[in-house]
Amino acid sequence: MAIDEIKGKLFPKSKEKYGENYEEHYLEIYKLYVSMADNISSRRQNANSFFVAVNTALIAFVGYARPCVGSEIGRFIWLLALAGAVLCYAWYRLIRSYKDLNSGKFKVIHLIEENLPLSPYDAEWEAVGRGKDKKLYLPFTHVEIYVPWVFFVVHSIAFFLSFPWSFICSHIRCAP
Repeated sequence: MAIDEIKGKLFPKSKEKYGENYEEHYLEIYKLYVSMADNISSRRQNANSFFVAVNTALIAFVGYARPCVGSEIGRFIWLLALAGAVLCYAWYRLIRSYKDLNSGKFKVIHLIEENLPLSPYDAEWEAVGRGKDKKLYLPFTHVEIYVPWVFFVVHSIAFFLSFPWSFICSHIRCAP
């Protein structure tokens, strides 16, 4: 969506059409919106903590039960590893979704700040090179996005080590 379209949605009424409380309401809405942006970041961190905990528990359990692969309890360990891999993909998509949502929120914050006496978020973004100079600022997402893939690789290894390949080969024609 183009900036002009966003501005049209963000500022549907002029100051004259809105009325005498325009500045007061403008500032209150800005404060609320910035608070909501902070809440998104907090929810994102909580989601990451949840996924790290679940993945760590799954890997620990798979590692603990791995010696039992031939037994009843260990026969289906590969399913846990597969579930962990699927969970990692969902986590990756959630990170991307939060990144996109935050990017949109900060575009709107920058547009709102154009009509305020100060633009601290836009100035901060400029101070760190707008995310283009990694020496000044490496966006959290650039690091965060790799964590699910590390867990995905671990789950994939666990899957391939615990999958009952011999059982499958004994029931279908496998090359010697």
